[in-house]
Amino acid sequence: QVQLEESGGGMVQPGGSLRLSCVGSMSVFNTKTVNWYRQAPEKERELVASINSPDDTTTYADSVKGRFSISRDSAKNTVYLQMNRLKPEDTALYICIADIRPGIRIRGQGTQVTVSP
Repeated sequence: QVQLEESGGGMVQPGGSLRLSCVGSMSVFNTKTVNWYRQAPEKERELVASINSPDDTTTYADSVKGRFSISRDSAKNTVYLQMNRLKPEDTALYICIADIRPGIRIRGQGTQVTVSP
């Protein structure tokens, strides 16, 4: 079974940047739609960005368009989320979820992003 591991979170000032990574344990990960969600305290989980199989088209939440970019490096079994011009409201646990097949999704443990002066 494919396992996912996120990294790259941390604390950053407003206006700063971070790059999150989601590494899949098997190359089959490269052929799947991968999504970045975020979960902030007392808020609903939000879909931030997706990179869609099979053609790697990308979609973004309105709240991050123009600031975040999702990409895939198949040689490294990795999906990235580049986050620029970060705002305090971007503070959340960022979770990578892959759509393995209809009705089956797997997720990592998440990586915390905190944007604070």
